[in-house]
Amino acid sequence: MDPSPTIALFRGPEIKPWLADVARLRMTVFRDWPYLYEGDADYERDYLAAYARSPHSLFVLAMEDGEVVGASTGLPLADDSAAFQKPFLDQGIPVQSIFYFGESVVLPAHRGRGIGHAFFDHREGHARSLGRFESTAFCAVDRPADDARRPAGHRGNETFWDKRGYRRRAGMTMQLAWQEPGRGEVMHPLTFWLRDLEQVA
Repeated sequence: MDPSPTIALFRGPEIKPWLADVARLRMTVFRDWPYLYEGDADYERDYLAAYARSPHSLFVLAMEDGEVVGASTGLPLADDSAAFQKPFLDQGIPVQSIFYFGESVVLPAHRGRGIGHAFFDHREGHARSLGRFESTAFCAVDRPADDARRPAGHRGNETFWDKRGYRRRAGMTMQLAWQEPGRGEVMHPLTFWLRDLEQVA
């Protein structure tokens, strides 16, 4: 069995040299189902700006032979944009209590090697170490079950997320626009998944 990639953590200002790598992986992995994202450098710069500004952001990178083959991100929700905060405010949940997980993207050849679990472990550990968050959360795009573009035999991540203790919060949905191949800019619904963050005794 091939050895697992090296996992490296970068916090706050340490993430800045890695912004281009994360943008590259996002544009590569999210082009596939279910995001169907047509990569755009300007969009990536604007999206990742919140992480670059936050003193408590985190990049967890999977590296092999000097190449970044997977990336996962997080930051305090209070440091993210208003669009990501709105579903929590609408539910009366203080944004200061939430550590938000951004993407987890891994190149296809490196999947199934435990990287996904490592990404969650390290982000949850980072959030716990900051000592002020009650929950961790992320959002995932909603696609109709009968969407003709869904690949045959596609398996989503819902079972994995459920086993990690995350629960989908119906009604906590945000709207986010991005370019789809052949369709231009499309508005997409993304629903949040939450998990209580156990504190260190």
